[in-house]
Amino acid sequence: MRDQVLCWGSRRLHQILRLSREMCACLAGEHAPLLNRRRAELNDMNMAEGGGVISKLEFAVQMTCDSCVSAVRNMLEGVSGIHSVDTDLEKQTVVVDCTLPSQQVQDLIENSGRRAVLKGMGSLVEDGLEPGLHGLHVHEFGDLTNNCHSCGEHYNPFGKNHGGQKDLEKHAGDLGNILSDKDGRATFRIEEYQVKVWDIIGRSIVVDSGEDDLGCGNHPLSSKTGNSGERMACGIIARSAGLFENPKLICACDGVTLWEERDRPIAGPGRKVTSSLAAHL
Repeated sequence: MRDQVLCWGSRRLHQILRLSREMCACLAGEHAPLLNRRRAELNDMNMAEGGGVISKLEFAVQMTCDSCVSAVRNMLEGVSGIHSVDTDLEKQTVVVDCTLPSQQVQDLIENSGRRAVLKGMGSLVEDGLEPGLHGLHVHEFGDLTNNCHSCGEHYNPFGKNHGGQKDLEKHAGDLGNILSDKDGRATFRIEEYQVKVWDIIGRSIVVDSGEDDLGCGNHPLSSKTGNSGERMACGIIARSAGLFENPKLICACDGVTLWEERDRPIAGPGRKVTSSLAAHL
């Protein structure tokens, strides 16, 4: 059964990429009828898969002119599962509200001919978080390709059981709970002494749907996750800014751009290899 599921998933991804490439070719050739037909096929595939929780995805996208913006919007608008698209040419960002996997949205953007990097995402709730306590944790991976599900487990380099933020026996990524008010807003400041900033750069932070029992509950998940429910929102931990707050596109220390960085090692040989600009720049 597992092999069948993996095979189906691979086949479906291949179909999505094929349709996306054909849509891109249609845009280049301005074949409107064929473009609409391919878009309808992609819509049918998304409808068959079923809807899900609406997520807000923020991408940095190589856009240098109005035609770049139009090309990106044409690839995204009208696709089932995409509810809204907000583009900002000056900041080179695209924000998408959708029920699709982030990788599928990124593939659609990149099939317009522009490179894209996922900067952050979060689940959308109509009035914010539900009032009350919500677990907050650092997770081991800064991977949002499958929304918050690909962030891995709690960051736990010392192999300890789950606990409260001030406990000695706790995951390094256990940050306790945050309190959401009646308007669904949570404002908080947390000081953590078990980890250093450089230990968690590039990892992720996740807000859960329920209260973290701090390892004191009777549920089987208490000693693993605090039984704090589903992952509601997440983002990658960056060096200097949070989601929607980092306008930098080039690393001042070595001149590597945001889009080049995903193909380069963090340090060492190959980090500063120069490459020619994309054809559309």
